[in-house]
Amino acid sequence: MGSVLATGPQPVVSPPVGAPPPPMSANPSIVQDDPSHSAGEQGIVSDKEVESSNTLNPGTFEDLHKKCKDVMPSVFEGAKLLVNKGLSSHFQISHTISMGSVQPSGYRFGGTYVGTKQYSPAEAFPILIGDVDPSGDLNANIIHRPFPNLQCKLAAQIQKSKFVAQQLTTDYKGSDFTASLTLGNIDVITESGVIVCHYLQRVTDRLAMGAELAYQYGQAVPGTQIGVLSVGGKYTGDKFTASGQIGGAGVHACYWHKASDQLQVGVELEANLRMQESVATIGYEIDMPKANVVFKGMFDSNMQVGAVLEKRLQPLPFTFALSAMMNHQKNMTRVGIGLILG
Repeated sequence: MGSVLATGPQPVVSPPVGAPPPPMSANPSIVQDDPSHSAGEQGIVSDKEVESSNTLNPGTFEDLHKKCKDVMPSVFEGAKLLVNKGLSSHFQISHTISMGSVQPSGYRFGGTYVGTKQYSPAEAFPILIGDVDPSGDLNANIIHRPFPNLQCKLAAQIQKSKFVAQQLTTDYKGSDFTASLTLGNIDVITESGVIVCHYLQRVTDRLAMGAELAYQYGQAVPGTQIGVLSVGGKYTGDKFTASGQIGGAGVHACYWHKASDQLQVGVELEANLRMQESVATIGYEIDMPKANVVFKGMFDSNMQVGAVLEKRLQPLPFTFALSAMMNHQKNMTRVGIGLILG
């Protein structure tokens, strides 16, 4: 079901626009990934123990379709300029200027702090990420792992000096399972909010299965409360991953395949049995390291085609990006151009 905040009518806490990844990241992108996957704590467990734990742990239920989702291009519109500046090995700032007719335009200032508590060479905690625009609207994220198996993520969004959305997620990763609890927009005064529980268990070396329970309550909800239960799983092969989820009158299935070191392909099917609607999407990623080019493309059954090309302008610390999307049914075209410095 994705983000808890997306399951209700409340505003969604989106990732900070233009927020840079932790300083150790060497491949910037116009659309940044979740920093929790590239950040962690030091001297508590050995590298061998971390590697073994990561191999046996199935990940989170929310990331069942992550392999396939990562292949799909993140299309943007208009023009973007992102300037990253590392002030130290732990602190980095960014300046983002965007212009477009669909997404909000203007300037945003962002900052990223990565702590010194490290569990592995690729993960350091705590992580503080935020960005603000001249009007004072703020997006903030705090990610911390107080214990080797426990990780907490707090996201908040402030608009016009008011909290419009907040979300707290806690993940407990065992040796062969992951249990998660997410609280979204909990308001004790109006008695409203969203609660989501996830559990994913590794059944065999290749198969993992789990369930998700989403509960929303409040006066705006029909009957003042509603609950949705879904089950899912994923099967991981040597060069492919197949995942599926069913529940709430919906079906979500994905298949990811690594054809070669340069080519990855993903197929996604989303169906709403109650609305009798379905969308099938095929995406691919081509990585040409010798040319410093990464190309992602997609097309779906709604006659929509999209693509993003990223070119690293070495030896300069620049990344140039081109984006395009066309919807043949609506006769709509979106074009974007971006440049990352630093």
